[in-house]
Amino acid sequence: MTESTRQKKMSRLVQKELGEILQREVKHLIGSVLVSVTAVRMSPDLGLARIFLSFFLAPDKEKCLAIIEQDQKSIKKLLVSRIRSQVRVVPELQFFLDDTMEEAQKIDDLLDSIKKESENKNAKNIDF
Repeated sequence: MTESTRQKKMSRLVQKELGEILQREVKHLIGSVLVSVTAVRMSPDLGLARIFLSFFLAPDKEKCLAIIEQDQKSIKKLLVSRIRSQVRVVPELQFFLDDTMEEAQKIDDLLDSIKKESENKNAKNIDF
């Protein structure tokens, strides 16, 4: 299902504002961990925002996500103060861990190992 123009606009607005909030205003929650809002998916009625987060330099990403989920009310208040003049209803927030980078790294590692195995087999065939 494709997103409507309204969903896309709201997604971009929430992503931009939450990124700034997480980097500047609630940084004390997670210390030196770098948080990136990688994607925001809006429900068709714009009442729910699914926010995907990546954590860099984090020893325990699940713990960082849990900390943000626990402080969700104050994060939403900060978001409300930033976007209330631009929207009628501020959506409910759901946070998810975005592990796209880790999955991409695993795939790259697998492809590299396949390439090395192929090169080793070709080298052995040439020796005969």
